[in-house]
Amino acid sequence: MKLFDSAFSPFARKVRMVMEHKGLAFEAVDALRKSLHAELEAVNRRVEVPTLVDGEIVVVNSADIIGYLEHRHPQRPVYPESPAARVHARAWERSADTLIDPILINISYWKWAERPDAMPAGLLEAARADLGLVYDALEAELAQREYVSGPLSVADFALFPHIASARAMEADFSRERHPSLARWFKQMRSLPVCSADLHRARDYVVNLPGNDVERQKIFWRGDRIEWMLARGFHDWFFNEIRERRVLWPGPALPAPLQRAA
Repeated sequence: MKLFDSAFSPFARKVRMVMEHKGLAFEAVDALRKSLHAELEAVNRRVEVPTLVDGEIVVVNSADIIGYLEHRHPQRPVYPESPAARVHARAWERSADTLIDPILINISYWKWAERPDAMPAGLLEAARADLGLVYDALEAELAQREYVSGPLSVADFALFPHIASARAMEADFSRERHPSLARWFKQMRSLPVCSADLHRARDYVVNLPGNDVERQKIFWRGDRIEWMLARGFHDWFFNEIRERRVLWPGPALPAPLQRAA
């Protein structure tokens, strides 16, 4: 298997941790480098990571990749056996992907991108307010369980990269207000797959200037746009479009189905 990967993408980090948790053999390629965009586009027209190539099968979207891996490689499952816990874990994965990611990514641009402006007034405060709701909900969940949905699951792997980056984004949870979340985070950091993930992510950020990634134009997609507009930053966003600092994903068309031999 070949994973088009990047230690800069929380979605790719989630998938790679799941693959390592399952003990799968794969080749990881940092596909956000400009020099590899053509190779990535050949298998995913949206030019997004993660993308998994397994023989003639191409799987895009992190949740779909994990669903595929769970079906093909059921050992060390990341979907809980209980139907209720499984639904709960998938719901938290979706929240990580569609709520937490947009918030943290949208405030990260003034940390790593080459920006001509300052962060819009009120953006960080809006991010902290919305993440506060997330942290409170996770505290309530983790006060009752060791992991978010009971057993270690896709929910934990989906949440970990975001929670790990929140402090650098100045939007961290409170150890005093969220002791159960702090205990969970410490426990996750101690897992070998999570420790390896943190090392890769930190090395990537340290070496970002030499990693040949796009830092002037921002790659936008649905949930990240939605959060900016819903929080009232539409004037800023429309100006980004006018100033041509926006990149759009390609069409979300699936690869052709290969005929059976």
